[in-house]
Amino acid sequence: MIELLKGKFSQYNNFYVTDTESLTVEQVSKLRRHCFDKNVEMKVAKNTLIKKALEGIDADKYSGVYDALHKVTALMFSENPKDPAVILSSFRKEANMEKPVLKAAFINGDVFVGDNQLKALTQIKTKNELIGELIGLLQAPIQRVLAALENKENAVKPGTAPVAEAAAPAAEAAPAPEAPAVEATAAPEAPATETPEAGTETPEAPSEGDAPATEA
Repeated sequence: MIELLKGKFSQYNNFYVTDTESLTVEQVSKLRRHCFDKNVEMKVAKNTLIKKALEGIDADKYSGVYDALHKVTALMFSENPKDPAVILSSFRKEANMEKPVLKAAFINGDVFVGDNQLKALTQIKTKNELIGELIGLLQAPIQRVLAALENKENAVKPGTAPVAEAAAPAAEAAPAPEAPAVEATAAPEAPATETPEAGTETPEAPSEGDAPATEA
């Protein structure tokens, strides 16, 4: 039995330590069916044998699990770290009870102790889910660029100014405002010298003798 358990602990990076005490035979059988449907292996074993198997692999690596080895223990082995948590949560909800109790969970080297960790374990991301989210984040900017290149008009959001390329033709079509005409100011004409018409007498300039007498 110890060698069988060592093989399981070496095969799986994730296992749950649960307390199935007070469950009926029918309830245990139903729990096993749930595990089978999710490709989760369930093994019931004595706590002393479980501890010896863990110590035989790596005593320090599994030291956080030892305190959970008491009462009746059922081990749940799974490739998916959250499948056993989902099974336990749904089984308890369906049966309207708080059994089986989660005593500890070993997830990729980390130990989660206590039944209060069950809800958090149902929400952890699997490796494939994390990879999918990462790919989605990497593809999102590329998809936006491709969409903009395929249809520039649809890429412009409503209420925003058109892109520079679209605005260029409109700018060319609009007539440039004419500069106000500067009126040339004519230089002031010199007063024309009147030429006497023919037949008119030109007044003679007064001679020296005709100058008015100056009073002494």
